[in-house]
Amino acid sequence: MSIDWTHFSALHGLAGGALIGLASVLLMLVAGRIAGISGILGGLLAGLAADASKAETLWRLAFVLGLLYTPLLYRQWDVVGPIHVEAGRGTLIAAGLLVGFGTRLAGGCTSGHGVCGLSRLSARSLAAVGVFMATGFATVALTRHLLA
Repeated sequence: MSIDWTHFSALHGLAGGALIGLASVLLMLVAGRIAGISGILGGLLAGLAADASKAETLWRLAFVLGLLYTPLLYRQWDVVGPIHVEAGRGTLIAAGLLVGFGTRLAGGCTSGHGVCGLSRLSARSLAAVGVFMATGFATVALTRHLLA
């Protein structure tokens, strides 16, 4: 994936981070829930398979649909230009499966641990984020520098 630096600014990153933080705080204040995507999606899938309350299923569904719909809405303004991913379909599928495995292993994802856990000063989240970051660094070093 490459960034179109001519259309990107630090303000875009700041605005995106502020919106993620605001959404996380609002979910905690309104629903008493942590905005961990893997937990929200896992709870939605489990709720659809079992007899979860309608309210519980609806807020999770709305959250996931918002995640899926927002990039389409954002594309309407084309603020940062086109996104180009420099990976094949097989690589993306393998990466998705590895991320899913890591999420289960860590008991949460980067949004749950990195955004919500660190803001709550969770030692478990600090350890998880350290492992996420180290794994990301090692993956880039391996794929971009050693195997390239």
